[in-house]
Amino acid sequence: MPIPLTADDFISFDPKQAAIGQLLFYDPILSGNKNIACATCHHPKFGTGDGLSLGVGEGGFGLGPDRTTGTGSSRIRKRIPRNAPGLWNLGVKSIHTMFHDGRLSVSDRYENGFDSPAEEWLPSGFNSLLAAQAIFPLVAQFEMAGNPSENEVAGAVHDRIDAAWPIIAKRVRTIPAYGAVFIDAFQLVETSDDVTIVEIANALAAFMGTEWQSFDAPYDAYIAGETAALNLTEKAGMNLFNGKGNCASCHSGNLFSDQQFHALALPAFGPGRTRRFDPIPRDVGRMGKSDLQADAYRFRTPMLRNVALTAPYGHNGAYPTLEGIIRHHVETVPQWSQDMLKLPKAPWIEHVDFAIQDNPRETIRLMRHRDTSPVDLSTSELDQLVAFLGSLTGTTIDTTPFGIPPSVPSGLPLDTLGKK
Repeated sequence: MPIPLTADDFISFDPKQAAIGQLLFYDPILSGNKNIACATCHHPKFGTGDGLSLGVGEGGFGLGPDRTTGTGSSRIRKRIPRNAPGLWNLGVKSIHTMFHDGRLSVSDRYENGFDSPAEEWLPSGFNSLLAAQAIFPLVAQFEMAGNPSENEVAGAVHDRIDAAWPIIAKRVRTIPAYGAVFIDAFQLVETSDDVTIVEIANALAAFMGTEWQSFDAPYDAYIAGETAALNLTEKAGMNLFNGKGNCASCHSGNLFSDQQFHALALPAFGPGRTRRFDPIPRDVGRMGKSDLQADAYRFRTPMLRNVALTAPYGHNGAYPTLEGIIRHHVETVPQWSQDMLKLPKAPWIEHVDFAIQDNPRETIRLMRHRDTSPVDLSTSELDQLVAFLGSLTGTTIDTTPFGIPPSVPSGLPLDTLGKK
């Protein structure tokens, strides 16, 4: 059994900085068109995800599975290529890699502490890997930045990635309520003019790393010695997870992830995350970062705490249920159909949704890369595995330290769906 996850495993963030991060996380001021917040795609009502297979970013309207793709000239131009991951336990000290393809990691490659899409242009001074991660959705065109003709943030991104962050920081620090709290919370911020994207990112990380800690599930009680914390079905599922099912070979340790990359040959759909020279829609996963053929179609092993809350599953949200994604791991010919997907209607781009599946060569390439082997599991054994994964759900997930603010300093509207 893995060593239990405890409070000592987490980075200790400043509470005042976390309080600022709470406001920023729900504030649309960080987006190019001031119409979408971090919380739009990572909402506590949906397990810190959005309940969609592929996210609907800039131009969409609403929250969660009911989010629509917009109308008129402001409608979305592209689906987000990958599923919005949950945010649980991202403040754990041992996490060294983020994003589905691992394009952000702890590294001294560029002498700034991280190997990231910003390369040598990444600012210095981040308090964590989580802080470095927080600034990239802000400058992603289809996530939060918007299109170049719409706002100065998106236009700056197309000059160079780091050109947009000062614009966002100025937006925040010139709001008097934000300036005052930054001065109070950050030792090196003497006036509001000192606030940069680094302080904004550090505040966001402090919030996320504090708000979504989870290590009080029935499973945690069981490994701490409370043998009655799991019922017989959950215990049987745990034994399958660590034994016959071979799940723990990748979902290992107290985070239930080896932080490595594996190919599952998940059904391909959507625009994919393509490189500039890719002639077709596709997503080659880790290879897109490493340029190594050995990494083709491999994605980072997700952590599993609170996994019962974060459907749909897979790097592209291919399966709506835990049973479905487990079956995909263990069956020789997984049963999947397009109607399993949660893709809000967007007729103007739907011709792209399944274009990858119309390319037989790409399908063959994808199917050649699969790191899992078939396992003969009965229906009852599948039920046991699902039950065990349910036992990883924390008991205090609805009583987080901060919750959803009633308003934000920018004065911009926020949807309070799920507000406590």
